[in-house]
Amino acid sequence: MRWKFLLRPGWLALIGFVLLFSAACLWILAPWQFRQDERRETQNSAITGSLETAAIDYDTALPPGANPAAKQWQVVKLTGRYLPEAETLVRLRKAEGKAAFEVLTPLRTDSGQIVIVNRGYIKVELGTKPAAYDAAPGGQVTVIGRVRGSEIDPGRQDVLQQDGKRQIYTIDPTVLGKAVGLDLRPGYVQLNEGQPGVLGLLPLPKLEAGPFFSYALQWIAFGLMAPIGLVFLLWREAHPEEDDEDEPDEDEADSDPVPTPAPQTADRYGGRR
Repeated sequence: MRWKFLLRPGWLALIGFVLLFSAACLWILAPWQFRQDERRETQNSAITGSLETAAIDYDTALPPGANPAAKQWQVVKLTGRYLPEAETLVRLRKAEGKAAFEVLTPLRTDSGQIVIVNRGYIKVELGTKPAAYDAAPGGQVTVIGRVRGSEIDPGRQDVLQQDGKRQIYTIDPTVLGKAVGLDLRPGYVQLNEGQPGVLGLLPLPKLEAGPFFSYALQWIAFGLMAPIGLVFLLWREAHPEEDDEDEPDEDEADSDPVPTPAPQTADRYGGRR
């Protein structure tokens, strides 16, 4: 039977692998790359828009119950007082390619809401210790910054005390609020340059499309080419005689033809030539 070889374990394993690989390319890897491309386009659009629009009041941009992630990079203005007693450092950050801490100082707005303000970064000294930095200004201040969504730590690691500073691993208002005893709004505000209390300025992401769209097309191509290659391989295995017809017979190719002697004829004198 021509296709009986398909029942062999090796061929079954190969077919299963190719089908799984193709499915992963078309329904997992390519869609994931498309989502990353869409996310990058949304981010670029939001950042570009924030550079062209004036700051709006925080309470207007984010009324109670609003999701900060939906307003990512929106430029907002807050008026209130810093709460230095609740100040916390974020560990394991990078700035300018070097290890850094980010400084979070909650701010109580005039409307009574308490918002985490990311004042920027400070350098690391002696391996793991935070460098000295300026305290947040006292009294009433008005600051302008960009809305950022909350960072969720899957491990929910506890806030710790080290080098005389409260430290946290992610900017998670739920974890930080529990540690400092405050009802913090979701998300946070990242200060712009020149604002009261700003430290090392955190840069905006680069406005670039990235390779995600081209990667998605590549995964689609791989997902289509794999089964096509498999079908071609199976066909060749099932029709080996077609390969034999294309190849010259070795006996015929290697043997030299035996020359046929020319016929002899008699001339008019009886001799042969």
